[in-house]
Amino acid sequence: MIQATDIPDWLDSDDRNALVHGDSRDVLQRVPDAAIDCVVTSPPYWGVRDYDGESGLGTEASVDEFVDALLAVLDEVKRVLKPEGSFWLNLGDTYRDKDLAGVPWRVALALKDRQNWILRNDVVWNKVKGNPSSATDRLRVMHEYVFHFVTQKSYYYDDDAIREDEDFELTYKDNGDVVSPTGVSGARYRRQIEESETLSEDETENALDALDEHLEMLRNREIKDFRMVVRDEQRTTHGDSADLSGRARELAEKGFYCLRYNANGPMPENVWDIVPEDEHRDDSHCAVYPVELPKLPIRATCPEDGIVLDPFVGTGTTVVAANKLGRRGLGIDASAEYLETASDRLDAGVQMTFDGL
Repeated sequence: MIQATDIPDWLDSDDRNALVHGDSRDVLQRVPDAAIDCVVTSPPYWGVRDYDGESGLGTEASVDEFVDALLAVLDEVKRVLKPEGSFWLNLGDTYRDKDLAGVPWRVALALKDRQNWILRNDVVWNKVKGNPSSATDRLRVMHEYVFHFVTQKSYYYDDDAIREDEDFELTYKDNGDVVSPTGVSGARYRRQIEESETLSEDETENALDALDEHLEMLRNREIKDFRMVVRDEQRTTHGDSADLSGRARELAEKGFYCLRYNANGPMPENVWDIVPEDEHRDDSHCAVYPVELPKLPIRATCPEDGIVLDPFVGTGTTVVAANKLGRRGLGIDASAEYLETASDRLDAGVQMTFDGL
């Protein structure tokens, strides 16, 4: 059994995962600054269950007290996260006296306002199938939130690792002109540019050059498709204010802009249809999120061989997902029973379980 004070030694080792028994806030103080690449976690929800553990998180008398207690832990999370790292937070909501508490967004806004986190995405986890509801005066609740936070505007993000790969076919006209999967050949854009009464001579020349550049990118399969917006020729989907819209500013300054479709497929959407874990389990954990849930966050925001932290690891789902994706995992939990299950789920022979403080 290795003490929590030896966590820095584990960080410098080649071991795939480590489990730490103890209160998350206390244990995190043993983690050096900027040592973690990615954090994915689902802490105990407020006022929902009496979780097995010693921290007491989720049992506070008020939602404000819960937010304060959780932010105290997440302040340590921010310290141990690398500047280019990402933090993904899964939280569900609850009702008190028939009033939806709004816990996820209370926490998210507090993280922004009080700890200066940058919120990059709010993801809706659609559970697809859920439990029946006894309520007859409101809709069934079928979702939870997953928030993606960062600490700086530039951060690690491997978009190609999560794009939804789609094969696509190009066609060619008799004269050799390339045609995109949606029929874009550039002929209409070329005519609009050449006949435009609002483009200056320089803008016309630049627009034609940009059109030829994008057709060449299409021919080389560097992009899957593209759209071109020429001043006063296409209806735009953005506002007209150059102060509020970058696209409007580009249109005003250049007379055109181009929208590219990535050759590796589109980015995933922020609504995830993932069925909650329903496999047979012998442990007592009553709120396990599925292994599928942390996969996209890990693939997108943790470098290969990087370290994923879950300060409320429960029965180890985040660390299991990290290992499956070739990353290292560090899990902390106040429940020794949950950590025993987590240890059983991980590969034998590569497990290190730390004592609490």
